[in-house]
Amino acid sequence: MTVESTIIRIATDAKSASGQIAKCSSDKKNKVLLQLSDKIKKEAQYLKNENRNDLLYAKEKGLSDAMIDRLKLTDSTVESMAGGLKDVAKLDDPVGAICKTTIRPNGLEVSRMRIPLGVIGIIYESRPNVTIDAAGLCIKSGNAVILRGGSEAFHSNQALANLVSETLFEAGLPKSTVQVVPVREREAVNILLSQDELIDLVIPRGGEGLIRFVAENSKIPVLKHYKGVCHVYVDKNADINMAKKICFNAKVQRPGVCNAMETMLVDSAIADDFLPEIAKLFSDAGVEIRGCPKTCKVLPEAKAALDSDWGYEYLDLIVSVMIVDGMEQAMAHIAQYGSNHTEAIITSDYARSRRFLREVDASVVLVNASTRFNDGGQLGLGAEMGISTSKLHAFGPMGLEELTTTKFVVCGDGQIRE
Repeated sequence: MTVESTIIRIATDAKSASGQIAKCSSDKKNKVLLQLSDKIKKEAQYLKNENRNDLLYAKEKGLSDAMIDRLKLTDSTVESMAGGLKDVAKLDDPVGAICKTTIRPNGLEVSRMRIPLGVIGIIYESRPNVTIDAAGLCIKSGNAVILRGGSEAFHSNQALANLVSETLFEAGLPKSTVQVVPVREREAVNILLSQDELIDLVIPRGGEGLIRFVAENSKIPVLKHYKGVCHVYVDKNADINMAKKICFNAKVQRPGVCNAMETMLVDSAIADDFLPEIAKLFSDAGVEIRGCPKTCKVLPEAKAALDSDWGYEYLDLIVSVMIVDGMEQAMAHIAQYGSNHTEAIITSDYARSRRFLREVDASVVLVNASTRFNDGGQLGLGAEMGISTSKLHAFGPMGLEELTTTKFVVCGDGQIRE
């Protein structure tokens, strides 16, 4: 078969399967997830053997150590995938839930019912655990899913897909409910993105280049976030010790992720006291500071920030620092350079914190907490498909509910329109 015929067949099969998984009971879906969890743990050695083929391929292709680390399946990774499926099984099923009901003057009962989106295409890089995370969320939310992982994870993703297919078949559900694209050719992505009559939504997960490519070439609606330029604003009323703890965590705990702090904004009223203390912590952790002219006066060891540093996603142990004259300037900076991802304020002033929450435009806005909490698991969603910075149809971490939409259901007792 050609690549095009392969993709069309996969999409057609997914469309057919979506009708069956959409009406599947919660108990049956949960049983599938739990059985898949057990199967993954039982077949851990098989998965790691297949993963070795990908690791060899990645080294031959000269992938970075960071990419190879994300690609590797370890015992803890396998355990995490299995545990994640159990967590999703425990979540309330959104499908069929009634969100809102009103009674019209003519007696009609008008409600909104949650329903699956249909067929979801997910295009992602490296991390084979995404295959299981996405499969679990889509099964529970009643969606069929087509997964297109990176060529570097080809064998791992196929092995995981085999386990999912076996589990679905054993449960009497279509194996095509969850499919991994079985070809490495890059043209498969373009063909997939043109199947707007068969696929309802595309979610890209990866670097900015991948996401922009998908958004620019897709005929299908795309949920995306290009980058995570996250700010923490340290207000003049901040508790200094709290601010140090939060800013250090936001930058250092995992600098290579989208919810890490990239820019720290510091009120000029506390800059002389706060900056030397946080700079010492950053220096000990190997963080490079790139500061505005005012910052460089307080911290002579800091590098002078370039215009390109503001709004840049480092994904590294680098932080840009700007001293601002109050919250107005901080919010203006965020509005100009932020990416609608995650923004935080550290303050003891209740009124200022409420205003920051109302006026700052981001998928998650925090008061006195690290930006690292913009995560589906941390926010109580159990798991997430990704973080959307586009406002249609979801904004922020996408859990089960965000993988559904609503339809109107209307009940009457003989009403007719005059």
